[in-house]
Amino acid sequence: MSRASTAVSRSLVVERPGQHRLTYGAAPEPGAGEVLMRVAAAGLCMSDREVYDGRRAAAYVRYPVVPGHEWSGTVAAVGVGVDPALVGRKAVAEGFRACGGCERCRSGETSLCTGGYAETGFTEPGGFADHVLVPARLLHPLPDDADLRAAALLEPAAVVAAAMRAGRPRPGERIAVVGAGTLGLLAVQLLAAAEPAELVVIDPRTSRAAQARRFDATAVCTPEQAEKLHGRFDLVVETAGAPTTAASSCLLARRGGRVVLTGMFTPGAAGIDPVHLSLSQLEIRSIFGAPSSAWAYAVRAFGLGLLDPAPLITHEFPLERFAEAVALVGAGDPGTGKVLLRP
Repeated sequence: MSRASTAVSRSLVVERPGQHRLTYGAAPEPGAGEVLMRVAAAGLCMSDREVYDGRRAAAYVRYPVVPGHEWSGTVAAVGVGVDPALVGRKAVAEGFRACGGCERCRSGETSLCTGGYAETGFTEPGGFADHVLVPARLLHPLPDDADLRAAALLEPAAVVAAAMRAGRPRPGERIAVVGAGTLGLLAVQLLAAAEPAELVVIDPRTSRAAQARRFDATAVCTPEQAEKLHGRFDLVVETAGAPTTAASSCLLARRGGRVVLTGMFTPGAAGIDPVHLSLSQLEIRSIFGAPSSAWAYAVRAFGLGLLDPAPLITHEFPLERFAEAVALVGAGDPGTGKVLLRP
């Protein structure tokens, strides 16, 4: 076994909703089939804010927990049965700890694992720490020259890649992206590579228009303006998770069109009109997390330069300033993009 440094390792622990502390101890030793990662950067998203506020469904979090499901790092040590040549490699790792043996896993749908929910940063210690342990089978090595700061966003990029695989964009199609947050702007980058005839971004925050256009969106409009575009699009990728966006995304699709829902909706969100759904013969898919194939897609696009998450990062904080960082997430400031913790 390759051993980690004996230096003190810190972890940001959320003991219970609204209560956190920074702990100090030795870096954990990787067990058989595990790797120890030295975290370079970890992103915060609304799911982390929900964990901190106590608003995540009880089945999908286990307190106390070290959050952090969006992260990148370098292999610091490996356990028995893992190739020691990985030490020193830059990498990211899948979050879902799929069982690998159930029917869904064996068909390649690891994000639909029926063996029980387990995910880094929610039920298992995550990346808001100096080090994190993960199963080596979940590792995705990165190019030697990879920007680890940008690579911390490969988890949401993998979710977008899952949406791409579900939506099957084709050259020359009319495509809409609903929402211009992290998921939406990553989606614009990947969808632009499919050479659509139109790539329209819909978001109430007009300040996001310039960034969407830099990523090759052909137009940006508000939800009110988008009402004139109902029935226009071959593919609609919903990324906002707002109360009305599932229903409004279906109205944007043409008859026989495709809609992919990636936003995380809360109880009380507006339902999809079943009459419209049946008459329009829409194909609708929902995305929760990402299977291994989508991770491979995102990592490959990142390595080829088709995906550059770095411009989405607006704030960076050390672990000690977690309270400031998490307060920014979901606070409504249009100038806040992706917030990172840098251990």
